[in-house]
This record gives sequence, structure tokens and C-alpha cells, in this order.
Amino acid sequence: MKIAVYGRPFNEPSVLPFVQQVFDNLAQHGVDIYVHQQLHEYLQDKLTTVQYKVLRPAETLKGFIDIFITLGGDGTLLDMVTVIRDSGIPVIGINFGRLGFLASVNKNDITAAIHAVVNRQFTCDCRELLTVDSQPNVFGDNNFALNDVTIHKRDDAAMIITHVFLNDEFLNSYWGDGIIISTSTGSTAYSLSCGGPIIFPQSNSIVVTPVSPHNLNVRPIVIPDTSKLCFEVESRSANYIISCDSRTEVLDQTVKFHVQKASFKLNLIRLSNESYLTTLRNKLLWGLDARNY
Repeated sequence: MKIAVYGRPFNEPSVLPFVQQVFDNLAQHGVDIYVHQQLHEYLQDKLTTVQYKVLRPAETLKGFIDIFITLGGDGTLLDMVTVIRDSGIPVIGINFGRLGFLASVNKNDITAAIHAVVNRQFTCDCRELLTVDSQPNVFGDNNFALNDVTIHKRDDAAMIITHVFLNDEFLNSYWGDGIIISTSTGSTAYSLSCGGPIIFPQSNSIVVTPVSPHNLNVRPIVIPDTSKLCFEVESRSANYIISCDSRTEVLDQTVKFHVQKASFKLNLIRLSNESYLTTLRNKLLWGLDARNY
């Protein structure tokens, strides 16, 4: 089995013993370990007695790597999506961050998680992605998002007006700081913090959530993921911000673009001892309100 490890440089050296544990456990199971070049450059001289090969960014992954492990938080896993792209390689995240809806494996459960992965004791959640198409194509080949696509005003700008069309029919004009176009996976991210609903991954839905809307009667709307959304933006500052997960660009207000479901999915590993409901309860602390006891 060939397992690749992806991560970003860690701000906290305190996580290095857990990183070492990941590599030690992989070595004990006799798998072929590959480390993405970005992580390799950070880990040089930081690990002891672990042999691995460096995975170069230009290497073909499909049919070569069996499983990807990410070390960090949800942001690290979102970054990694641009590495595996449409290869279909299953992904599991070990959470060194704070919340961890996507990177759901606690760092104290590393040994058990790796044992399950190596022995293929898991299932895969197929998660939908979104694509952004515009002229010019501002995100190049990385024009897809697992969580959300957001449109937002510049920091020093007045509110923007976003005209939204659903399947070529006018939906609404949103006055405010911006809007979020979220997958069901991203419904527990930025959209949730702006009042959007939690949506199960199998719901085949997209959420349009306004950010600080000027009109208080504007609310999030859930639409089928077969929909095509088109956008036109008005801004006093002549430009605005668009983001595709963690990738951000500044657009001129004359640029028009559309968002729809991507042609490929992400295979997110779920271990046998966890489910989406378990993750929700643990991350949102449901049932732990002290007033209940």
C-alpha cells in the first residue's frame, strides 16, 4: 500500500511528537510512505529514523497513491484537494487544529486510525464540489471548491450588490457584504456562522447564504445541486473579492461568472466508529449544555 502524507508548516512545535507518531505507525505497518514536497521541506531534520519518498507536485497520483493523510485542520485538507483533484484518492484528516469537521480524527486516536486505514476498515463519503467559470478564468485549473465559493466586498469598501440568476432566471439582488455559495460539506463552515442551515452531505443541495444583508427579510436559500448560478456584481470601489475555498482573487465588477456542481467528487474516509451525526454532536457540543444536568 502506498500512503501519501500532506501538511503545511506547523506554527506549534508541540505537534511534532504527533507527526512522529503518524510516521512511526505507518512504518510499523510496512506501507510505502510518500510525503508531499511542501511538508518534506518543513520536516527535514525534524523526524527520527523514518524512511519515506518525496512526492513531487508534478507527479501523477491516480493509480499510484492509494490513500492520502492530511496533518492539520480543515484548512489543510481543503488545500490538499487541489493536489489530488479528480483522482478519486480517498482522504483522511488528522486534526491538529481546533474544530475539525473534515479533519475529524483526534490526534490522540492516531494509532487506531492508521490501523483502520491500513486494513481498509473504513467507508468513503462522496462529497460534491463546486466549480467557478469566468472569462478570464481567475482560478486557472484550481477553479473548484469543496466548502464554498464566496463573493465579498473589499475591506475598505461600501456594501456590494450581487445580482443572482438561477438557471438563467432572476433570483434576487443581494445588498450587503457579500454572499456564500456553499456545498453541503461547507454548510458547517462560513455559511453556518452567517446563519445558514446544516445540510447532510447526501442531500444533493447547494446553499446561498447572504453575508450581513442590508435587507433583513433576505434569508439563506437551499437549491438543488443540479442548478447553475450566475452572478453580476456592482461595487462603488469598482472591484470585489471572490474566493474558492482558501484561494482568493480580486475581480473587476465587469467580470461575470457562474457556479455549478463539479464533474468529480472527493472521497472522504469515515472510520467505522464515526458518523456524520457523531461528528456534529462532538464538534458542536450538542447535549453538553450544563443546564441539562
